[in-house]
Amino acid sequence: MKLAKLGHWERLLQAVICRRNFGNLASTFNKQLSRIPAVSPKLSKGLFGIPELASSEGFIALEERVKCDTDDLVAESVDNGRQRKMVEVFDELSDTLCQVADLAEFVRIAHPDRKFSEAAENACININALVERLNTNVELYTSLRRATEESDVAPLTSVDEHVSKLFLFDFEQSGIHLPENLRESIVGLNDRILRLGQRFAMNSHEPRRVPKHLLPPYLANNFPSHGNNVVISSFHADSSNEQAREAAYKLYLYPDKSQEEILDELLLARYELANLCGYPTFADRTLKNSIAGSPGLVKDFLDVLKIELERRALEEYDVMRHLKKKDVGARDELYCWDPPYLTAILKKQIQGLKSSDFAPYFSIGNCMEGLNLIFQALFDITLEPCVLEEGESWHSDVHKIAVVHAQEGLLGYIYCDFFERHGKPHQDCHFTIVGGRMLSNGNYQNPVVVLMLNLPAPSWRKPSLLTPSMVENLFHEMGHAMHSMLARTTYQHITGTRCSTDLAEVPSVLMEFFASDPRVLSKFAKHYKTGEPLPEKAIRSLCAAKHAFTASETQLQTFYAALDQTYHGKHPLNATTTEILANVQKEYYTLPYVHNTVSEIL
Repeated sequence: MKLAKLGHWERLLQAVICRRNFGNLASTFNKQLSRIPAVSPKLSKGLFGIPELASSEGFIALEERVKCDTDDLVAESVDNGRQRKMVEVFDELSDTLCQVADLAEFVRIAHPDRKFSEAAENACININALVERLNTNVELYTSLRRATEESDVAPLTSVDEHVSKLFLFDFEQSGIHLPENLRESIVGLNDRILRLGQRFAMNSHEPRRVPKHLLPPYLANNFPSHGNNVVISSFHADSSNEQAREAAYKLYLYPDKSQEEILDELLLARYELANLCGYPTFADRTLKNSIAGSPGLVKDFLDVLKIELERRALEEYDVMRHLKKKDVGARDELYCWDPPYLTAILKKQIQGLKSSDFAPYFSIGNCMEGLNLIFQALFDITLEPCVLEEGESWHSDVHKIAVVHAQEGLLGYIYCDFFERHGKPHQDCHFTIVGGRMLSNGNYQNPVVVLMLNLPAPSWRKPSLLTPSMVENLFHEMGHAMHSMLARTTYQHITGTRCSTDLAEVPSVLMEFFASDPRVLSKFAKHYKTGEPLPEKAIRSLCAAKHAFTASETQLQTFYAALDQTYHGKHPLNATTTEILANVQKEYYTLPYVHNTVSEIL
């Protein structure tokens, strides 16, 4: 598939999308949502068009089919008379498992019908148990290793070799290549790491409760209370009261011995797991199949970033400091609780308008038309709304779009679950339901994905109107979806977002830049009532605000990355996690560490 020429891109961006001449996407996404009566299982075509899922009991049938297909593929893998390349058999095995495991995981999270979500959860448990059994099948591993390292039934391409090694790597994460006693240790460590990680994450979101009498009234009144306690559940970064921001920061990050102990145990368990699997550190193990490749290269990159960002970050902090001085009684020095509040004010000043003032120009329909323009210009691809079959979706809010290439035809489907509703998980994410891959008959298995967002629902008075940050997030998630559509890999094991984690974010981050480019916004940012374009001055101010203070924000992320690498390096650590935090912050971040805080426990 060739990218469209630049001239085509320029011509398409001359197209005008206005209220009086909406395309199919705009009219589809801007219309008021309607309630659709429950579908009888007898009439349903099945969730995602899968006949078995006309009812929740269909998950049992899918599980049984997976087990049978898995048995056949395992038998083929260990058969000395095997006709296909081992990587082809393994990819089909992986696809067979993923098509039910990934589907069930999504339905478990997203389906509003409890019967469906519970059936999906049971399917997840059963498929995961099946995967665990396969991961401990020594005969299966030995057959794969022999075919990869010695010879197979046919010569392997470079792609075949790469994917085969990835399958081996996945196997060896469970220690299958090790003696039985070590394999048992790895199973135990994996379970321990999972449980510690769950406890650590759960505790990280717990609010801090502080007796009211410990705080002066002028501070306590800034926070919600419960009984005799004030409750601090965030940094209160939007508070105009510097003392309240300081108090929230110090109290929310006050040392928690239990949480610090969990972190110590978690880091040590990860280190021991990496050692057992043959890696010097957990960072080495994690980075093996990433773009970065090794902790050494990551540190080199972070050190270069540190040097390049320092001057620009200092300039940005000077601007913040100048603003802070205008507050009566405020201290001149900047602290960690200051940048979020100060940059928000400064960005609003650059932007000129409130985020809500931009929303009428960013209806969801117009934004989808804008995305369509970009994809037409770059890839010669159009997004086409589809009519959903009876029972195909999990909610009446859901839209389905086909991704169609001008020459190659249908590339896949995107189910768009964009609008907030009661009981829906409050998370914006991309789910792969079916991964793309080349089939043995020469046809291509087109991908199917879901985009889940939490945008304002349209009403009879107006369509869903997005703030600039919502537009950026929509573009980000659509970047993941298009990655899945355009990958067209031979094997589903590496298709779309199933690549290395650092690469998976590249297309989505690139798409964010289109959402902050005046040349792009001017083509679709139009008032939902009048069709009037967003004024050029407002567009340029909005884009300038998005690009403001990027050096200080990137410096903060560089510090977090360096801290993560240090924690997952050699053990035992040469200091406590809090002492390491202070040292790394001093090296990579301009603002000083705040004594007696432990931000590493969040």
